[in-house]
Amino acid sequence: MLIRRLAVLFVACVAASSAQAARCGGDFNSFIANVSADAQGAGISSATVSSALSGVTVDQGVLAFDRRQRYTFNKTFEQYVATRVGPGRINGARARLQRHAALLSRIEQQYGVPRQILVAIWGLESDFGTGDMGKLPVIRTLATLAHDCRRSELFQTELLAALQIVQRGDLPLRDLIGAYAGEIGQTQFLPSSYIKYGVDFDGDGRVDLRHSVADVLASTANLLHTNGFKMGQSYEEGSTNFEAMREWNRAVIYRKTIAYFADQLMGR
Repeated sequence: MLIRRLAVLFVACVAASSAQAARCGGDFNSFIANVSADAQGAGISSATVSSALSGVTVDQGVLAFDRRQRYTFNKTFEQYVATRVGPGRINGARARLQRHAALLSRIEQQYGVPRQILVAIWGLESDFGTGDMGKLPVIRTLATLAHDCRRSELFQTELLAALQIVQRGDLPLRDLIGAYAGEIGQTQFLPSSYIKYGVDFDGDGRVDLRHSVADVLASTANLLHTNGFKMGQSYEEGSTNFEAMREWNRAVIYRKTIAYFADQLMGR
């Protein structure tokens, strides 16, 4: 959900380093040259910077989408949930609960986040990895938004995090594909969250939030756990766990939809 990720951008701002000093606006190529210097100053290798940023251009479609996007819900909870949680998605979620039961048990034991919450988020964000995860090159998207002066520092932070994902070997550049604000993978992490919360749960030496179900679900659990989610407690509106889900999505309607979906999976 774009709404959740854009809200999290304000959290990412806190982590921005003084190295991120490229000035927005003006000549795009000059801006990218400054970003490249900032990235290398932040420890990103020249090879990674060159491969990722060489020849990058502005994506006017991203700018147009950003300007027309509304960041608030204009539906009631009942209207919204009816469009997101139907019989097909519930049945798909129940099938995943069975298929990944052993994996979900391990994640519950390690992170203390119930499986129904994880599978609900997974279903809402990408139809369990079978739906739209975005088709845009993340580097180009973030470079475009960083150059735009509306939220330049925030998106420069995300751009450096995306470069770090490539440098760490988590995803090759060709696979760094995402949505209109640079969200990546089956539960749509911004690059800064990818770096902060990503978990190599399948043990292959990298965090792959596009292809590895184990990494996707464990990383989602890690995000919630780190922000105070507690196993065995209510996650309904007004609860501590409901507030812990603010890091996932600050919109009350969206968090209520996660809780509703999770309750449906548990027969409540």
